[in-house]
Amino acid sequence: MKKILNYLFEYKSLSREQAKEILINISNNLYNESEIAAFITVYLMRSISIEELEGFRDALLQLCVPVDLAGTELIDIVGTGGDGKNTFNISTLSCFIVAGTGNKVAKHGNYGATSISGSSNVMEQMGYKFTNNNDQLKKEIATANICFLHAPLFHPALKVVGPIRKNLGVRTFFNMLGPMVNPAFPKHQLVGVYNLEMARIYNYLLQQTDKNFTIIHSLDGYDEISLTGDTKVITNKGEKILTAEYLGKRTVTATDIYGGDTAEEAAQIFKNILQGQGTWAQNAVVLANSAMALQCTGQYSSYDECYQLAVESLESGRALNSLKILVG
Repeated sequence: MKKILNYLFEYKSLSREQAKEILINISNNLYNESEIAAFITVYLMRSISIEELEGFRDALLQLCVPVDLAGTELIDIVGTGGDGKNTFNISTLSCFIVAGTGNKVAKHGNYGATSISGSSNVMEQMGYKFTNNNDQLKKEIATANICFLHAPLFHPALKVVGPIRKNLGVRTFFNMLGPMVNPAFPKHQLVGVYNLEMARIYNYLLQQTDKNFTIIHSLDGYDEISLTGDTKVITNKGEKILTAEYLGKRTVTATDIYGGDTAEEAAQIFKNILQGQGTWAQNAVVLANSAMALQCTGQYSSYDECYQLAVESLESGRALNSLKILVG
């Protein structure tokens, strides 16, 4: 690792193969915590190259515990995290609203490294038991229209670096990797990213796949549609900037979508929204992200139709029912 670090400290970048090999070595516990922490922090001081990101992704996918949900057309709604905004769990809530419309969701998530409550934190608070048992995941998809894939159960490297990321408490390249390594390989993906450089990289990488994808970035720095301002939207077909009024019928403030100071508070907000007790602003943000995810599937004629389906899923209680079935 010393040799690798000296190489990187000279502002050189790794080839795809080198990056893959290093992450495999991390998974196999070949480096100590200090070495891994030093390696991670290199990418806080300079941008990661596409080759490096591809190599890290290759390693995680090669080592991952496979999930076979064959015959099911899946969607994932996921943010890279790391925007430092501490919003409530918007993408996870959107997953349940989309599941409530009858679409099948394979949500890939993890504990928050830079936020109070990541998707895994909130799912744990809801009483969900993480599993990588394929039969159980199939059953969840069949009955609840959603299954939850807790990343460390599927990616050995993420388990190794989890405590280090938490201790560092800053955004790392692992934030970028999460959305690219869903072990269920969903056909449709809504990805929220924290800056435009990341949007460009994701656009390049997702163009190489056969996925239907939509990349979103709120221009004031959120990795989701925040409705606090305009949102950049990139799809297989091109890119545009959409207003908060178009996406959510209104603009909201940063305080409207704050996620609370503890995992318990975040879970309470999560529950309130699914139970129909969210504020107007909270609902609007969740519905906008859900509608964008539904549009990403290519099954619907307009964004407005998708928005109405999302409203019905929330107001009818079908989204809440998906959660109830999932957590048993």
